[in-house]
Formats: sequence, C-alpha cells, structure tokens
Amino acid sequence: MPGENLRARAASLAVGPRVTPVGARRVVRDAVVQVYEKRLARALETADKPCHVGVIIDGNRRWARSIGLEDVSEGHRRGADKIADFLTWCDEAGVDVVTLFLLSTDNLTRPEPELVPLLRIIEGVAEDLSRPGRRWHLRAVGALELLPSETVAVLKRAEEDTHDRPGATVNLAVGYGGRREIADAVRSLLAEHAVRGTSLDELVESLDVEHIAEHLYTRGQPDPDLIIRTSGEQRLSGFLLWQTAHAEFYFTDVYWPDFRRVDFLRALRDYAARHRRFGS
Repeated sequence: MPGENLRARAASLAVGPRVTPVGARRVVRDAVVQVYEKRLARALETADKPCHVGVIIDGNRRWARSIGLEDVSEGHRRGADKIADFLTWCDEAGVDVVTLFLLSTDNLTRPEPELVPLLRIIEGVAEDLSRPGRRWHLRAVGALELLPSETVAVLKRAEEDTHDRPGATVNLAVGYGGRREIADAVRSLLAEHAVRGTSLDELVESLDVEHIAEHLYTRGQPDPDLIIRTSGEQRLSGFLLWQTAHAEFYFTDVYWPDFRRVDFLRALRDYAARHRRFGS
C-alpha cells in the first residue's frame, strides 16, 4: 500500500548514507582485525614479555609519498602522532623501558628545509609526552651537542619535568649514532681515570666491557630485549650497537604512521616464540 511504501522509504533514509562497497569492505576488515587483535592479546597474557623495547621509527617519508603528499614533513607529523599510542601499548604489555630512534647523526645532514621542521616535530613529541597527566619518565640520549640549542632546551626540560614520574622510562634517541655513543663512552671512561690518576698501563690491565657499559648513554638501564624496525628495511642503521648484542629483532613492512596495536602484538608474539640463548 502507498502508506507502507512511504514508511519503508522513510526508514531507509533514517539509516543514513548508503555504504559503498569499498566502505563495506573496510568495515568488515576492521572487524576481523579487532577479533584477531583480541585473540592475540589473550594468547600473550602468559607469554614472556620484553623488559626493554627499542624502535627504529622508519617509513614516515615513504608513507607521505605513497599517498601523494609532496611535503614529507606531513609523514613525520603523522609518525609523531603514533608515538603516544605506541607507548600506551607498551604500558599494557608491561614494558619497563622504551627507546625511540627519532633522529640519527646521519639525519643531521639532511637539507635544512626538511631538517628544521623535523626538529620542531621532535620538540613537539617531547613536549607532548611530558605534559601533565602523562606517566612516562623521559630521557634524551644522543650527541646533544650536535643539536640546536633550542632543541636541547626542550629535551632537557622534558627530562626535568618527568624525572619523578612512575611510568616506563622512555629514551628519546635524538642526534644518536651507535659508533659515536661508543666513542663517547670510551672518552668519558678515559677522562674519569685521568682525574683519578690511573696510569695507562693500569687502565689497560683492568679495563672490562662493563666499564665501558657504565659510560653509555643508557647506563643503568637493561639492554634491549626486542628491537622493532618498521618500513621493510632490515638493518640497524647504527641503533644501540653495543646494547643489542643479545637482542631479538623484528622487521615489518608496515610504515611507521600505519603501525597498529595488532602489529605490535605480532612483534611480541614473535619474540615470545624465540628461544633466547645469549650466546650459549
């Protein structure tokens, strides 16, 4: 009847805009991922978890180009937005220390039109992670003397504002290079013994690997158990060269801005399935 047809039409309009085939597939895909993610999380409840996770944040520029953006800084911004989410996932997994590779010493040679906005974004990350209400204890690790004074000031202020917070320690590796860290550690060790009056012969006789470890940027922290690198690259790029002697590595093709909790849980699953031998 005419009245019934009108009521049916009105009901169909009340439902909202028609879902396109692409939108419908996305809804189904997201629902499947959510179910899979929950299953992964349950399976990991009793699994071995890493105490210290290092992350080589990679693929921001390629992500920007892949969606047609000419300004790669937009990729860095999207990557920066992902960091607080990632740290929350680490909190949920019981991770005590996280080291984020944000800027290498090699990156400092990038053209100024790209480097300056990137430094501003990193400063924004430090300010965001240190704002009131956050639980993380931030530390800047790297050759800070190579950075602009304004960037160093922001990083140092973030350290001071968070030094007594109860959450995980988060190392912000900025202006970081693994070889330079080792050289700085040896330089610091030699300077310390020079003050003590230790002779070169005495130092040669007593020098041990732990003495160098005590002068690394991450001194006092456990070595990383798991290193994650995004974007499909399978190399360390100088990240924590000394500390990763016994670390497990997980490489994923996902660009950092697209990295999801389910991707993190997959990394934890992969870590839990490995038998760590520590050289034995």
